[in-house]
Amino acid sequence: MKKHSLLIAGMGDIGSRLVAQHPQLRVLGLARSTESAERISASGAVPIAADLDQRASLARLAGLSPWVLHLAPPPADSEGDPRTRKLLAALLKRGSLPRRLVYISTSGVYGNCNGERVFEHRPTAAANARAKRRVDAERQLRRFAVRNGIKLTILRAPGIYAADRLPIERIRKQTPAVQSEEDSYTNHIHADDLARLVWLALFRGKPNRIYNAVDNSVKKMGDYFDRVADHFGLPRCPRIPREEAQKVLSPALLSFLNESRILDNTRMKQELRVRLKYPDVESFLEETQARA
Repeated sequence: MKKHSLLIAGMGDIGSRLVAQHPQLRVLGLARSTESAERISASGAVPIAADLDQRASLARLAGLSPWVLHLAPPPADSEGDPRTRKLLAALLKRGSLPRRLVYISTSGVYGNCNGERVFEHRPTAAANARAKRRVDAERQLRRFAVRNGIKLTILRAPGIYAADRLPIERIRKQTPAVQSEEDSYTNHIHADDLARLVWLALFRGKPNRIYNAVDNSVKKMGDYFDRVADHFGLPRCPRIPREEAQKVLSPALLSFLNESRILDNTRMKQELRVRLKYPDVESFLEETQARA
């Protein structure tokens, strides 16, 4: 293996962006199918046939790289996170453990904070099954890191956006938003900035450390939808009382609506020393408008 190599479990959009940002790096991406192998190859990485849902397929992972990025989400129908459990078991074999491990978690592990500013030392209070699975993954990873002397960094990311990850369809469907005085605070990070944070976490993240991977935005959810609608010349979504929203919105939308928090990114900026390409959603939309 070349000196500078990196193993990525969950080689999706963020992994592909990281490869694009560091073309000199040799990246090995787990591929669970022929289609994913082709996509990984097209991104510039080397596909490794392995499936986090199939323990036997992971036997060759141990010792492949001293750096491991765990970007794979838990299965949607599980109690905890069996994928993380299988990955860590595979990395233990052959006695050649990675030196650095970075995991992208979710800010949903904090649960509803009633619009309060949230720091990384706040206890987790996951309210939905999706976030509870992430809490389980974090616990597994932290125990694994402490027991084996591995430097682990956990990035708790909020809503990830990019040009192809904006709520355009929701706005076009005119799905209601909550009236401003009852609305929840939401948090964001651009996909390019999250990929950059993953890279910086490998070298600058403190051992067994958690970071809120979030930009500087302080916006309520409906205001975010309004800004995107205005940018694309679309009609703004109608606003309704929160009580009515609980009756008409889907459970998936309500799981986000019912959690309000403002993530603090002081630790991220001080310790990872990142300069965000997009400090807020506004700067991204202004750039896309200037390029149009």
